[in-house]
Amino acid sequence: MPELSLTSIVLIALLLLAVLTVAQGIRTVPQGQVWTVERFGAFTRLLSPGLNLIIPFVDRVGHKLNVQEVVLDIPEQSVITKDNATVAVDGIVYYRVMDPAKAAYAVQDLTQALVAMAMTNIRAVIGEMDLDQTLSSRDRINTSLLTILDGATDPWGAKVSRVEIRKIEPPETLIRAMNLQMTAERERRASVAKAEGEKQALVLQAEGRRDAAMRDAEAREALAQAEANATKMVAEAAAGAGADALRYFIAEKYVKAFEAMAANPSSRLVVVPMESAALAGGITQAMELLRGAAPLPPPATPGGGGVPGGMTGGRPWNRA
Repeated sequence: MPELSLTSIVLIALLLLAVLTVAQGIRTVPQGQVWTVERFGAFTRLLSPGLNLIIPFVDRVGHKLNVQEVVLDIPEQSVITKDNATVAVDGIVYYRVMDPAKAAYAVQDLTQALVAMAMTNIRAVIGEMDLDQTLSSRDRINTSLLTILDGATDPWGAKVSRVEIRKIEPPETLIRAMNLQMTAERERRASVAKAEGEKQALVLQAEGRRDAAMRDAEAREALAQAEANATKMVAEAAAGAGADALRYFIAEKYVKAFEAMAANPSSRLVVVPMESAALAGGITQAMELLRGAAPLPPPATPGGGGVPGGMTGGRPWNRA
């Protein structure tokens, strides 16, 4: 095999140098990334996604930055609340590089800086809250962390879009104590609710008795008023028509009562009092008065003669 001449060697070297130069001057940037270009160590420009050309051996790629939204895990850490309770907390941070130049050169390691800042501010925010507030105010914690981190990362060219606390977990002993406290509180509420229900039932019963008593009193009052009005009307009638009308009224009531007693099917014996003879005389006078005739003389007393209607004073007679 013949030896290569010096000219051939030079040509081969030049060809390799040309290939290396072209390779150094062409850069293909994938979608979702932005590269920085440094010339003799100084930042000059950015390379967008696609095919880009740089000056070989003069320019070089400095940092390759992801401009998509990135999910960053915040490691779990123990945090002490305002009331000296220890809780284990972790979370996630969503951020995006908005200014690649700042993200590349304003901070040494953007990811590490975000993790450290998030952990520090989690301790600060939760340290100002009691345990109960920490467990029940997760949205408030997320909002506070978002405001703090977004403002702090602005000089770094990053935008924090969301912060989520994933876990807030007290120690096992504290969880057992909280469960006991919750059980006691529920039992207390149940006892209070039962007592309130019994109290309400007693109140309703008392109000019902009061309403019933008031209605009974009103009924008795109305009945008394009606009786008073009836008595007044009878008195007025007696004053206008005289004693004979009053006797007629009394006799009519007596006869109706006697008829009701005599019409009772369970009664086989009717007792007529001795004073009925005198009453019968009053009834006869009242009837004569209504007919316009002169009153008849009163009937004989039970001791002086018989009684009308076949009745004898104080002796029973058989209905059958």
